[in-house]
Amino acid sequence: MAKSSSADRRARAQQAQATSGSGARGFLIVGICGLVAVALIGSTLWFSSAVPYVSQQWWDTREFRALSVEDIGGPASDCGEITTKPAEGNNDHVAEGTPLTYPDSPPAFGTHWGNWEEMERKFYTAADRPPLGKLVHNLEHGYTLMWYDETVAADAAQMADVEAIADKYAGTDNFRLKFKAVPWTSEDGAPFPDGQHIALTHWTGGGVGEAATGVQEGVWQYCSAPSGAALKQFMEDYPYLDSPEPNAM
Repeated sequence: MAKSSSADRRARAQQAQATSGSGARGFLIVGICGLVAVALIGSTLWFSSAVPYVSQQWWDTREFRALSVEDIGGPASDCGEITTKPAEGNNDHVAEGTPLTYPDSPPAFGTHWGNWEEMERKFYTAADRPPLGKLVHNLEHGYTLMWYDETVAADAAQMADVEAIADKYAGTDNFRLKFKAVPWTSEDGAPFPDGQHIALTHWTGGGVGEAATGVQEGVWQYCSAPSGAALKQFMEDYPYLDSPEPNAM
């Protein structure tokens, strides 16, 4: 058999080299595509698991973005007259976990736990709401609480209003945003008055400025439905400064 020429050997070597290079490039491309796919899937899973509350709240309140708080929910006329009573319990702290009951539905003052709920969260459901003893401490610090009952909790449209109202008070730097929307359940105590499903509460420190009396009071306003207009007026009439401990977070 004749020996292969030098030219033939070079041709076969070049062909083998080209085939080998093509295969390596193919493996490289497949590998890069696989890494990109894994990264995309991983980032999607992380986002959906790490920030479900933030993403869901953003979606639920998207239609209210351009509205002012007073334009959300029903008119202020959906709410009744403001009522007050002398408050007690300022600095009356008990250990975290101590069972507490309150005579009013919902409370606006009273003995409370030594810790409180941070300002960052504004909206809660029955699944994640802090205990009453913690929330009453928030009232002592000047928060306005908007309580919604189980009738509102079962109504998707009204819950969208509650979430959107709470979203308008997002933030932690400005103490004028001391607000939380929280549920009131049958396990907490007696129901709200007949036909009323929202309650606004505040713990006053006896007024602000020269007109201050120093006499602390609990303040209530009940509403038949969520009303951003009523809430705005309520918080203007009873600002965080009018509380036993306005400078506490």
